[in-house]
Amino acid sequence: MADPNGFLKSTERELPARRPVAIRLMDWKEVYEQGDSAVLKRQAGRCMDCGVPFCHQGCPLGNLIPEWNDLVWRDEGRAAIERLHSTNNFPEFTGRLCPAPCESSCVLGINQPAVTIKQVEVSIIDQAFAKGWVQPQPPGRLTGKTVAVVGSGPAGLAAAQQLTRAGHTVAVFERDDRIGGLLRYGIPDFKMEKKHLELRLAQMTAEGTRFRANVNIGVDITWDDLRARYDAVVVATGAMVPRDLPIPGRDLPGVHFAMEYLVQQNKIGAGGSLEAQITAEGKHVVVLGGGDTGADCIGTAHRQLAASVTNLAIGKQPGTTRPDSQPWPMSPTLFEVSSAHEEGGTRQYLASTVEFLANDFGEVRAIRIAETEYLDGRRVPKAGTEKEIPADLVLLAMGFTGPESDELSHQLKLPFDNRGNVERDGSYQTSHEGVFVAGDAGRGQSLIVWAIAEGRAAAAAVDQFLEGRTQLPSPVKPTDQSFAL
Repeated sequence: MADPNGFLKSTERELPARRPVAIRLMDWKEVYEQGDSAVLKRQAGRCMDCGVPFCHQGCPLGNLIPEWNDLVWRDEGRAAIERLHSTNNFPEFTGRLCPAPCESSCVLGINQPAVTIKQVEVSIIDQAFAKGWVQPQPPGRLTGKTVAVVGSGPAGLAAAQQLTRAGHTVAVFERDDRIGGLLRYGIPDFKMEKKHLELRLAQMTAEGTRFRANVNIGVDITWDDLRARYDAVVVATGAMVPRDLPIPGRDLPGVHFAMEYLVQQNKIGAGGSLEAQITAEGKHVVVLGGGDTGADCIGTAHRQLAASVTNLAIGKQPGTTRPDSQPWPMSPTLFEVSSAHEEGGTRQYLASTVEFLANDFGEVRAIRIAETEYLDGRRVPKAGTEKEIPADLVLLAMGFTGPESDELSHQLKLPFDNRGNVERDGSYQTSHEGVFVAGDAGRGQSLIVWAIAEGRAAAAAVDQFLEGRTQLPSPVKPTDQSFAL
């Protein structure tokens, strides 16, 4: 146990300060300031090393949280990163991007604010990179087997690293011009600067993983040809089909999916150029959707100097305390103020979008909304409550419906389930022998921590398929949905 009296002496959560809003809106750097080592040690010391550590239950990766909390408290950073890496390939990603279901499961959270697990985690890996403790781990021998991983997001990268270290020759294919998937172009730099991605890719390259950007499988190379060239294929293409809003005016110029907007800004931030970038500068921006993607759009619009930013959510505003229907250790739905919300704009709940309205040039100029009411369990616009709000740029951030299916269904004849995801068996394998599915393509839109867990588990299944045995860990099954009780 870290500090036997830690949770009694320190009863509050302490997080690093966010940079002042006025300063951070002038750049695209991460919003948090450098954490204080004394604070981190104090927070790690609050961990009670429970007899039944429910934080393990809350984390799909099964991170050994009490163990590395104890090591941080003892100033044993090198041992801490070894313990953290034993279950998580990329703590620099999860420590910045995961909503931390482990903290919702923290036993201390029964009657105190939970341990700042996520912040301790990211401090471990940042220190490890800074001190040179993260080194390549090339395999001791090569098996002679080859694996193609399609998609370079967290699931694909996790599967690739595990399989490379097992001795297989792995090539990762990415249709974008740079490796990283949504980590590269879907996540704004103010949430995760891309230097963290580059450090990890350098390690993977040194280990032997091969990266092939600008290759669109299904177009540049058919899926059948890919399967013929490699002993196994891992489909980790994500769930990139956005949820649409088919209402009058949807086709007006100025109404875009969130990812169209975010990807363009990330490409500009990476030094690229576009002929006609979607920009919020000087515009009244409306973001539809109250999740993380919506918050990313809000923060981006502020940095692009939008005239105003309004965030609309069709549902009720969550409470600020855990609801009775979501008791500990479940992950509760709570009202949260992210760094993007802190930066300005307005948020409206129970707002149903009825119509997009055009100006004289045929471009979007406003949104007609109405209050949301619940009828027979359905959310519908309440008659007589309609009003208009100005909107020169509308961003649809309402989630995703599943993976892109055309080439997979037409070329490989892979079946899809009733949720639109690629069907797979208990070992992540599809109906096509040797073709496996990991991450959102098989489970639907989910958290980064689930993507990494599935990438690790799928790698174990591929290794078993190729070698007849495996020593790789398999933290989750394809049927797992949540570790919350």
